[in-house]
Amino acid sequence: MTADMDKPLERKDEKLIMDTGDIARALTRIAHEILERNKGVTNLALVGIRTGGVYLAHRLAKRVHGIEGVQIPIGELDITLYRDDLALRKNQPILRKTSVPFDMANKIVVLVDDVLFTGRTIRAAMDGLMDLGRPEEIQLAVLVDRGHRQLPIKANYIGKNLPTSRDEQVQVLLEEDGEHDRVVILKAG
Repeated sequence: MTADMDKPLERKDEKLIMDTGDIARALTRIAHEILERNKGVTNLALVGIRTGGVYLAHRLAKRVHGIEGVQIPIGELDITLYRDDLALRKNQPILRKTSVPFDMANKIVVLVDDVLFTGRTIRAAMDGLMDLGRPEEIQLAVLVDRGHRQLPIKANYIGKNLPTSRDEQVQVLLEEDGEHDRVVILKAG
């Protein structure tokens, strides 16, 4: 089997933005940036936003461990009940597990998500974190920043800035969900 056969084919309805290698390199760079900014791992923790952010937080923790030789705490956050659009939704939300198995006091918490868009998900995540404790600082790491903010939120660590139109849909597909790792823009129609 050739290397080309291992790569996922771009589907007709999607435009490939990042492949497996691009995602891996972006996460390695983000891990180094987190360590550099925070001068190591002291009091550092990662919290992934369900679901893509959780997968990416675990991948970042592995990279940090590979660089520093230290396992940092990882939490998982479900923001469903903190969303500001619950009243607008037709269907009842599906609640998933939140697990932050460490005390956030005096911790630098790096919130991890796959795509940063309007900022509303991150606002909800910060509300959820504050209900669980009072971290010393909250930083934000995202794989893709696509712009179009509705709230004054900015990521500290960005894998890729991706200018998009508001009506385009960006998807991060990961092997943890049974996909080939890739970031795509879904084409209209």
